[in-house]
Amino acid sequence: MEKQKKDCSWNEMNSYKQLEIAGGKRMGIKASDALPLSLPLGLTNKVFFVMFFSAAYFLMTRWREKMAMSTPLHVVSLGELVAIVAQLASFVYLVGFFGIDYVQNAMVGIGDDDFERREELKSRACIDEVVPCSERERETKQVQVQLIKGVAVGENSDEDIAAAVCNGSVASYSLESSLGDCRRAASVRRRALELMTGICLDGLPLEGFDYDSILGQCCEMPVGVVQIPVGVAGPLLLNGLEYMVPMATTEGCLVASTNRGCKAIHMSGGATSILLRDGMTRAPLVRFASAKRAADLKFYLEHPNNAEALSHLFNRTSRFGRLQGIKCAIAGRNVYMRFSCSTGDAMGMNMVSKGVQNVLDYLQNEFPDMDVISVSGNFCADKKATAVNWIEGRGKSVVCEAVIREEVVSKVLKTTVGALLELNMVKNLTGSAMAGAVGGFNAHSSNIVSAVFIATGQDPAQNVESSQCITMMEAANDGKDLHVSVTMPSVQVGTVGGGTQLASQAACLNLLGVKGANAESAGANAQCLAKIVAGAVLAGELSLMSALAAGQLVNSHMKYNRSSKDVKTTT
Repeated sequence: MEKQKKDCSWNEMNSYKQLEIAGGKRMGIKASDALPLSLPLGLTNKVFFVMFFSAAYFLMTRWREKMAMSTPLHVVSLGELVAIVAQLASFVYLVGFFGIDYVQNAMVGIGDDDFERREELKSRACIDEVVPCSERERETKQVQVQLIKGVAVGENSDEDIAAAVCNGSVASYSLESSLGDCRRAASVRRRALELMTGICLDGLPLEGFDYDSILGQCCEMPVGVVQIPVGVAGPLLLNGLEYMVPMATTEGCLVASTNRGCKAIHMSGGATSILLRDGMTRAPLVRFASAKRAADLKFYLEHPNNAEALSHLFNRTSRFGRLQGIKCAIAGRNVYMRFSCSTGDAMGMNMVSKGVQNVLDYLQNEFPDMDVISVSGNFCADKKATAVNWIEGRGKSVVCEAVIREEVVSKVLKTTVGALLELNMVKNLTGSAMAGAVGGFNAHSSNIVSAVFIATGQDPAQNVESSQCITMMEAANDGKDLHVSVTMPSVQVGTVGGGTQLASQAACLNLLGVKGANAESAGANAQCLAKIVAGAVLAGELSLMSALAAGQLVNSHMKYNRSSKDVKTTT
């Protein structure tokens, strides 16, 4: 019958194994047993320490006096003789005491003082049986692995390799290269994590994922995958074409709300989305000895006569990266150079960074006193809500608009044009201004941007600047209908590279018809994706604002996102 063991911590179990290996049996020998002492051990040690250093100090003082008086050192007085004997005696004691203790510890590891600790750990350590992880018990058995020399790591069992990862014999990050099997590496790393933490990972899926596809580009040291449900909103009628928009989210009502906005747009004839500019940025930081030299670099970079040469240096690092311009900002003797370039269908961060580095290498020869501080000086600005992105743009700058007919506002959105106009003014515009928002003049654009980004393999962290948006609502057609628009100056998306190549994300891109690079026009697919993101944001803004204007928000979230209880009757 399988015995159930008590939980024991990893440290306790590891300590027990070290004691067990080092000792093997009860050791009753102490280092101090080799020295016959009449005084307590602690006091004896103090006496000999004081004796050693006192004698050394006395002898050094006497020898310094003899050297000053030209007295031979071999002429020794009675006091000096006593000091020499005392120092030798204390030295012999100290070497003998600590030497015996060191040798004993090196050979057997533990003594009588450790025996009770070893017995306690033995009684608590779970070393005989391992409770199955499926029973949600903590794993407590540490396997001591000695990988055979000359034998490949992969020829050992997964359990032994996991234990070797635990004790440091095998590096976790090297499992893929050592085993030559990314799926097995993830499994072994996951098992090692369970052994080290004692935590069961049954709820984290391992199967059904191509771990080879992320090696060296998406995620290091994987132990499983996280599942996020993907819904679709649509059809979104945009620029005369219909799109079913994939949205990966765990928030209730979000897809349903966006879908309602898509319906309102479709019934009103569709939306129009326009690309205003397309340029990814990177801003290196350099420093000079003086502000004058910093200004010299600024004038050099912004002079029209140097543009062609700098563009050639930048463009030769990529087939698709093309330098559009450089804008400089100076803070004292520091120069922030904001490079902007087109990047084809890639989001382009690596592409622009490579081009920037090539230009910096050239500038180092032209300005030998230039000190490169960082390839990114935060004037880019990446993954931060900034005024420079709001004003100058980064990535794709897009505007999307639609005219929603009065009857659609009434029947589908359950509100009125007048109510939406007033709410947008006091909430999205005035309310955001009161909060000091930077590009936050909207209801919830980040909700839609994040959901579409995750579904299509974009960098979720770039939601920060990509969701900068101003939502405008105005009366149209003599005040009957509603003109609604979203302006998004910093949407950063790509259809090649990064997470876009993973099977699930590629399927979502394929659903939108923008998967991979566009064969006819470089960058067209990524630009189309940015327009779709803006169209989905327009639908989401329209629906949420209508729910707020009609007072439906709380009830809908209680019904679909949290509870079916009637909030009016809840006490």
